[in-house]
Amino acid sequence: MAKASLKDALKCPVHVLPDITYTPIDTDMSEKYKAPSSILIIGAGVFGLSTALALTKRPEFASTSITVLDRSPEPGVFPARDASSIDSSRIIRADYADPAYAALAAEAQAHWRRTDPSSLGGEGRYTESGFILSADNGPLAREDGTLTGLAYAKKSWINAMALAQAEGRPMSSVRMMSGAHHLAKIAGLGEFADWGYLNEASGWADAEASMKWYYERVAATGRVKFVNGTAESLEADESTKRVTGVHMKDGSTLSADLVTVAAGAWTPTLVDLSQQAVATGQVLGYIDLTEEEQEKLEKVPVVLNLTTGLFMIPPRNRVLKFARHAFGYLNPKPLSKPPLGVPGSDKPPPSIVSQPHTHLDDANLSIPEEGEKALREAVRRMIPWPELQERPFSRTRLCWYTDTPTGDWIIDYHPHWRNLFVATGGSGHAFKFLPVIGNRVVDSIMGKCPVEFKDKWRWKAVGDVETAIVTEDGSRGGQPGLLLEDESNKASR
Repeated sequence: MAKASLKDALKCPVHVLPDITYTPIDTDMSEKYKAPSSILIIGAGVFGLSTALALTKRPEFASTSITVLDRSPEPGVFPARDASSIDSSRIIRADYADPAYAALAAEAQAHWRRTDPSSLGGEGRYTESGFILSADNGPLAREDGTLTGLAYAKKSWINAMALAQAEGRPMSSVRMMSGAHHLAKIAGLGEFADWGYLNEASGWADAEASMKWYYERVAATGRVKFVNGTAESLEADESTKRVTGVHMKDGSTLSADLVTVAAGAWTPTLVDLSQQAVATGQVLGYIDLTEEEQEKLEKVPVVLNLTTGLFMIPPRNRVLKFARHAFGYLNPKPLSKPPLGVPGSDKPPPSIVSQPHTHLDDANLSIPEEGEKALREAVRRMIPWPELQERPFSRTRLCWYTDTPTGDWIIDYHPHWRNLFVATGGSGHAFKFLPVIGNRVVDSIMGKCPVEFKDKWRWKAVGDVETAIVTEDGSRGGQPGLLLEDESNKASR
């Protein structure tokens, strides 16, 4: 079936809805895959935990020892409490402008919707509240040709209707709404955008509880060894161009036949990802509610304005969350050891990279004034009640993305080092894929990357190392290029 153009999307005739439910696998392998005797996964976040569980289920890896290393300082706590996946809530949606991600997210949603106590979505871990994806009026493309938030939302609308049709849901479950007043009325909130649609089949998850459930399932297999420790650098033999393990900050080493780096926003400190991925800090704010306010807001849908990046997730336990999906803050800092670069290259790996700075580094860490003002604007636009609009945030936080220029992940072997695989670049939208991404990582380790993702997830050749990485997929708000230190210092001047 021919792909729907944006012009078709705006007209929305049913016959152009794309078929986004079929996921072919590239099975063209020159020889039978031989599993390594040992695998070390660095990072116990979404990519790391999901991959570990998937490995335990594959007969090819039945004799492979699996170790997961995480920088969590607390024994038995995986991942660390400042990981991006450890939070009160994350959006669960199949609402994507890219049909490939929409289809993969729909597959993941089937797992989230299993709400018996023994399943991922059970015991309140998943709530199908509905989701409004929206934007402000304006052009569909910027002067440089990149999509705006409005274009992303309208392309996503087409894919959401295609999924509803494929899953046998009524087309009325995906409802387009034009006009700020209409959107506000449907949402039961203030006027927060000019155009959008409600997808009744999306919602949100208790992220921290979901990660705990997943860790317990991995640990219960008895196949995976979890190690607390901070990776400082990869161990490599340049003469054979092989990665053999990891050197940790305490001076110890861990060795394995295959090293998989899935360290989220910390990955660029271990592997040179110049022009491929960068750590960016995103702002989150939480407001305490009364029981009456909780009852008023707990049934509203998740709302996201792609023009501003501002979003709100319904409250639980009398806490309401606001956040901004933005270009984020950069935090360039020197490394004790440079990341692993290209062997024999005349260009050394960077000695300074953007690195996460979290509440585990500084218990008194607060978000920059610029970010707090943006979140306050979200409160004022989304919440129609004066008593909430100026209520102080009970706490704020920086969540660290691993951003790529296109928002695509990096799931591939390093082209210049043997025995090194990288699974990172979540770009702020990987959490919802927790129940399925591990299988795709293991497929890719075995040389069977899904065809529709083969180019998206491949290791990209490094181009101009001086050009800044900015995610230009149409889903980001805010201002690119902000430095965390500069913005934090403004409040103290």
